[in-house]
Amino acid sequence: MEINVMPFSEIHLDIIASAGGKGGTLAKLFQKGYPVPDGFVIFPSSFLEDELIHDAWLQIEAQLNRMRRKSPDMRFAVRSSALSEDSAWASFAGEFETVLDLHSDARIKSAIQEVRQSRHSERVQAYSKAKGFTQDHEMAVIIQQMVKSEFSGVLFTANPVSGSRTEMVGNYVHGLGDELVSGETEPYTFTLLCPKGHYDGPREIQPYSHQLFKLAQRLEQDLGCPQDIEWTIAKNKLYLLQSRPITTLIGYRPESGEWNASLTGDFLWTNQMSGEVFTEVMTPSSWSVWEILFNLLSVGDVPSVGNICGRPYVNYSAMYSFMITIMRKHERVMNILESTGGFASLPEGISIPVIPIPFKTILFGVIPREMRAERTKRKLMARPHEYLAHVHARCIELQNQIQQTSEKKQLISLFCDEIKPLLIETYTLQDASNERSVLQFASVKRDLIKLLGEEQTNILLSTVGGNWEELASLGPLVDISKVARGEMSREAYIDLYGHRGPFENELANPRPKEDPNWINEQLFKQQESPNNLDQLLDDRRAEFEIAWQRFKDHYPRKVKPIQQKLDNVTEKSQLREATRSELTRIVGVIREFFLRAGELTNLGDDVFFLTYQELIEALSGQDTSLSFIADRKETHARYSALPRYPSFIRGRFDPILWAADPNRRSDVYDIDAHLPTVESETITGFAGSSGRVEGYVRRIDHPEEGIQLQPGEILVTATTNIGWTPLFPRAAAIVTDIGAQLSHAAIVAREIGIPAVVGCSNATARLRTGDRVLVDGGKGIVEILDKETQTP
Repeated sequence: MEINVMPFSEIHLDIIASAGGKGGTLAKLFQKGYPVPDGFVIFPSSFLEDELIHDAWLQIEAQLNRMRRKSPDMRFAVRSSALSEDSAWASFAGEFETVLDLHSDARIKSAIQEVRQSRHSERVQAYSKAKGFTQDHEMAVIIQQMVKSEFSGVLFTANPVSGSRTEMVGNYVHGLGDELVSGETEPYTFTLLCPKGHYDGPREIQPYSHQLFKLAQRLEQDLGCPQDIEWTIAKNKLYLLQSRPITTLIGYRPESGEWNASLTGDFLWTNQMSGEVFTEVMTPSSWSVWEILFNLLSVGDVPSVGNICGRPYVNYSAMYSFMITIMRKHERVMNILESTGGFASLPEGISIPVIPIPFKTILFGVIPREMRAERTKRKLMARPHEYLAHVHARCIELQNQIQQTSEKKQLISLFCDEIKPLLIETYTLQDASNERSVLQFASVKRDLIKLLGEEQTNILLSTVGGNWEELASLGPLVDISKVARGEMSREAYIDLYGHRGPFENELANPRPKEDPNWINEQLFKQQESPNNLDQLLDDRRAEFEIAWQRFKDHYPRKVKPIQQKLDNVTEKSQLREATRSELTRIVGVIREFFLRAGELTNLGDDVFFLTYQELIEALSGQDTSLSFIADRKETHARYSALPRYPSFIRGRFDPILWAADPNRRSDVYDIDAHLPTVESETITGFAGSSGRVEGYVRRIDHPEEGIQLQPGEILVTATTNIGWTPLFPRAAAIVTDIGAQLSHAAIVAREIGIPAVVGCSNATARLRTGDRVLVDGGKGIVEILDKETQTP
C-alpha cells in the first residue's frame, strides 16, 4: 500500500515539500520540540482530483485511532496545506477553508473534501491572480489535535508595516482564532519591545508574554526571517499553531527574479563599499554566488549585504547596531566606521535605524564564527603568496576539468566540492588582507599626519618605496608597455590580466581573454595614445624621496619604526590587490562552470538567469525554475535601464518610481525624512590623493566612453575599478561618488600623483561635462567655480 498519510513526527526532508507550506513547517517545528499540537498530513497523492482514495482513508483512520488513544474525546481540526501556502511571497491566510471542532470519522471525512475543494474558490483565484500564480494549487490537507483555546492570537516578530525590529506586534481574541483571522471580531493588541521583550498591553495575557517572546525569538532564529506566528493558550499552556514569513517584509520573488532588500525591514543601506566592486545590475547567477560570501558576515538573521533591485547594498544598520551593542558610544562607533570602515559621513537629515541584537546572538553566534574565521585567516596569512600561487594553478586545472566534463553529476561535484570551497577560502584571505591593510594604513597615516601634515603624508603613502610594478591596479598599464617593447610575452600578459575588467564580478559578462582581439586592441590603444605614465611615476618617485629625506632630517629617531610601518602598508596593499586578482580569477572559473552547464542542459547563456542552486537542480533533472527565465531577463533589462541608485537608501525603495521623480536626489533616499535641498557650491568626500588643480569636468559613466577624456580634464564618475586604469594618466584629477581612501581611484591617483576626492555620493548628480571646478584632494573637497555648460 502506498504511503499517502504521515504523522508530523515522521515527515523527512525528502518529502517535506509535498506536505505543503503549512504541513511542512508544522512537521519541522514539531520535530524540533516546539509546542505544536499533534497531527498528520494527507499528501496530494491521497486524492484523485478532489476525491479521497480508499487506501488513503484507511491510513487516515489509523492515524485518528493513534491520536485518540491519548484522549478518547479528542476533537480535531482539518486545515489546508497548499504547496504555495505560507510561502515567502504569499501566505494565503484565511483564503482556503478550515473546519474546526470535529469528532466523528464521517464529519472528518466530509471536512477533508471541503478543505480540498476550497482551492478552486473565487477568493483563492482572485488572491492567486494578485500574487502572480497562474496554475491551480496542489494541496495537502492537515488533521491536527484541536486545542480548546482560552486566548488565540497572532504575533509579528517585526512591525509588518514599518519593518522595524525594535518591537513585536501582536493581537488576540478570546476563544478560537478563526474569528481573528476572518476579521469578524475586534482584537486586543499588545507589543513586546526588543531586545528584552518588555510587554505593553492588556493584563490578562501578560503572564504569558515572556513565553511568547522567547518562542518568537527562537522561531525567527530557526526559520531565518521575521515570522507571522499563530498561537493559542489553553489550560495555561502556550501552543504554536503556525509560523510563516511576514510577506510584507520579503525581499525576493523567485518567479520574476526581483530582489529588494529595502522591503525586508527598517534598515539604512549604503553602496559606499559595494558600489566599486559591483558596478552594474547583477544577474541571479552572480548574486547567488556572491551571496555565499555575504552570508558569512550576517548578524543573526539580519543580512550584512542585501540585494536592492539587482545592486548589492551594505546594511549600515546591522554594522552600526552590532558595534553600538558592544561599544555603547555613538561617537566612537561613527569614528571607526568613517576612519577605518571606509564609509563617508552620513548625509544631513539621515538617521540610523537600530536593530536590537540580543547579546546571546553575539556571544554564541557572531563571536564563535569570527573566532573560527580568524584561525583560518591566520593560517592563510602565514604563507599568503604560496597560497595565491596554489589558487592560480588550481584555477587553470579546474578550467580544464570543466571543459572536459561531459557528465552532469561530475560537473555538480566540481562546483560543490572544489570550486565553492576554494572561493570561500580565498575570500577569507581577501577579508584578512583588507582588515590588516585598512588598519595599518589608518594607523600610519594618523602618526604621519601629526608629524608632517596631510599632503606630505599622502606622498609617503603612495605605494611606499616605489614598487609600483608590484601593485595589481597599475599592472595592466605598466605591462602592456612591456609587451610593446618585447619585454613580456602576450601569453604572460593574458595570464596576468585576461580575467580582469570593468565588469569582472558579473558572471554573464565575458572575460577580456575570451576576445581573441583583446590584446591587439590594448597594444593599438597604447601605440595610438601613449600615456605619460613613466613620467608621472618618475615624478612621484622624486616626490617620495624628497618627502622621505625631509622626514629623516626632522625626525631621525622615528625613521626606523615609521619605515617598518610604511613597509607593512606596502606589503599589505600589494597582498590585498593580489588576493583580489586571484579571487576574480575564481569568479572566471565559476563563469566557465555556468557556460559548460549551459551546454549540457541546452540552456546556453540563459543559465545566467538561474541561481547556482537552481542550476544544480537543472543539472539533476529538475526543471521547475526554467519557466522563470524569461521574466527574470525582463526584470534585469528593466533595472539595467535605470540610473544608478542612491548611495544611501532607507525605507521601501521602488527604483522605477524614484527614477521617474524629477526632484529625486541621487545621493540619498529616505521615504520618511525631509531631506534638505543641496545648495552649497562645495562637494565633500574623502581625501583620496593630495594636490590642488583647477580644470574642466569630463563626466563619464562607463570606461568605454574613455576616448572622450582629453588630457588635463577632471574625470568625474560614479566609481572606478581596474578597467578604468588606462584613463588615469590623462586626467588632471579624479572625483567619484563611491569609494574611500583604499578604493581603486584613491590608490591609483596617489600612485601617479594626481589629486583625487572619492566617496562624494552626489558628484555625478551635481557636475556635468564643461563645468569648471577646483579639486582639493588633500582636504577632500570639490569647489564648483563655473556652471557654464560649454564643453571644453
